[in-house]
Amino acid sequence: MKVAMILGTPGTGWGGMEKHTAELAAALSTLGHEIHVLAHESYRPRFAEDLTFHPVPINLGRRNPWLRHRIRRILEQIAPDVAHAQGSKAADILGRLRLPANCQTVGTLHGSKSTDAPFRRLDKVIAVSQSLYDNLSHPHRFLVFNGTEWSGDRSLPPGFWPPNWSSGHLNAIAAGRLEPVKGFESLILAWQNVLERFPTAHLTIFGEGSQKDRLGSLIRERALTSAITLAGARGSLSGAYGLADLTVISSEREGFPYVLVEALLEQCPVVSTPVSGCTELLPPKAIARDHSHPALAECIVSAFSSLEELRAQEQKAFVFARANLTARAMAEATLEAYLAA
Repeated sequence: MKVAMILGTPGTGWGGMEKHTAELAAALSTLGHEIHVLAHESYRPRFAEDLTFHPVPINLGRRNPWLRHRIRRILEQIAPDVAHAQGSKAADILGRLRLPANCQTVGTLHGSKSTDAPFRRLDKVIAVSQSLYDNLSHPHRFLVFNGTEWSGDRSLPPGFWPPNWSSGHLNAIAAGRLEPVKGFESLILAWQNVLERFPTAHLTIFGEGSQKDRLGSLIRERALTSAITLAGARGSLSGAYGLADLTVISSEREGFPYVLVEALLEQCPVVSTPVSGCTELLPPKAIARDHSHPALAECIVSAFSSLEELRAQEQKAFVFARANLTARAMAEATLEAYLAA
């Protein structure tokens, strides 16, 4: 099967949608399919070399005639069996193009939107979480969870951990783009409350983003420099999840967070704010009652107080992850959606 994927993000960052597209493309290629990727030039190094990469100026507005012309011409040259839009911008563009009748159009919805209108012109829609799927009005909708490459290798390069990480104390990790939607400011405030119960607990936050300086200032203002470390982006965190006592997701909203996927694959207990994906897979004990920092602190303290109990309660999620949240499982489920009548 020949598949053309259109990644509708502007090339300024690398998050869940971009990771999903790269890993799905690589997994489909491994399964023997011809994969083409249309994306911003800056993403080229992120995609496997055995794929065909087509740079497009996706940073332009979705109604820009040159952008639409460029994508249409590339699709005409490829003549794919499936044109697959990642995200609402790509779906909007794809749905307005005149393509041959034998080219199936598919879109993946990665997060909650006020409307699914951009996807209604497509033949099929895939949602990455149950809640997103339930809110779709499209008659041909499919549920395909995010998945990632997983080998079980927990090795870490020398110097990976920050100096104040200690195996003798409780250690939690959080990861993601340092942007407001990830809720790291709330997590830092929550950690101050956590320390009242567990004074030596340590939090390591992995990631880069526009809030890095603001979060660093907040940590210093609250005198939390020995308790919280901003560790920057570190590539694969498989080994980190394997050694941490707890993973914390503090997001204000999510589609289906990759942090959840990666932590569950490594069988690291997870607590979270009430966001899509987490509310579907985690037990009630692992979900904060709301998005406030006191509620998040309460959830973390409860987890630290009974880690083995939480681990036992999340065992079902660990098993589910290794069966359903790998890149291969994601690719196979996506193929089923392509082939469905």
